Amino acid sequence: MQQALWKRLLSYIVEWHIESAPNDINPHLYVSLRYGRYQLSTANAVYSFEDLYTNFSRAFARLELDKLAIENVLILGFGLGSIPTMLEQKFNKNYHYTAIELDEAIIYLANKYTLPQLKSPIEILCADAFAYVMQCQQQFDMICMDVFLDASTPDHFKTIDYLEKLKELLSPKGIVLYNCLAAKKSDLKAAQIFYERTFSKVFTNANYFDVGGNWMLIGKKN
Repeated sequence: MQQALWKRLLSYIVEWHIESAPNDINPHLYVSLRYGRYQLSTANAVYSFEDLYTNFSRAFARLELDKLAIENVLILGFGLGSIPTMLEQKFNKNYHYTAIELDEAIIYLANKYTLPQLKSPIEILCADAFAYVMQCQQQFDMICMDVFLDASTPDHFKTIDYLEKLKELLSPKGIVLYNCLAAKKSDLKAAQIFYERTFSKVFTNANYFDVGGNWMLIGKKN
């Protein structure tokens, strides 16, 4: 849904509330217009912010996407679709996306505000990302792990079993990007422990990017 030009211009000065969609999963879910972009937020976190969702935009810029053989992408935690939005509009990539999103309200908001602007093929499934990953048999060239419940990632997404299944879902030259909160000192410590003791045990060639308030953990199939 396109907003009036005056609203977009005003959003560079003040955040413009567009719509709230509270529900049992996200009691404080709302869409706002900020800096001319749609932003999806909860009480304590930003779920989507188009190309200004810097956690992934900075990571994609450092990955040199042109050198990677990517055709199909799995997105775990879709939000308003910042990942396909920036890949299509900022990085000029036309991938095929499978998106897993638990919250029906978020899927409704994505279909209303951002998906009509995209040309890339996107299949959105309303499902639990953990359950989907553990039973999935398909392989993907890139997996973007962006699952948060407000400002935290549930613990079962940080287990060896889950990460090993993610690795299994990668194509031979596939890559996974795992978004970790690292805003406060306690978050940073938790991200470091997870990276060193768990993530890098599964992805032995692991790396990470400090993307400003978050760590983007990078793992490859081989």
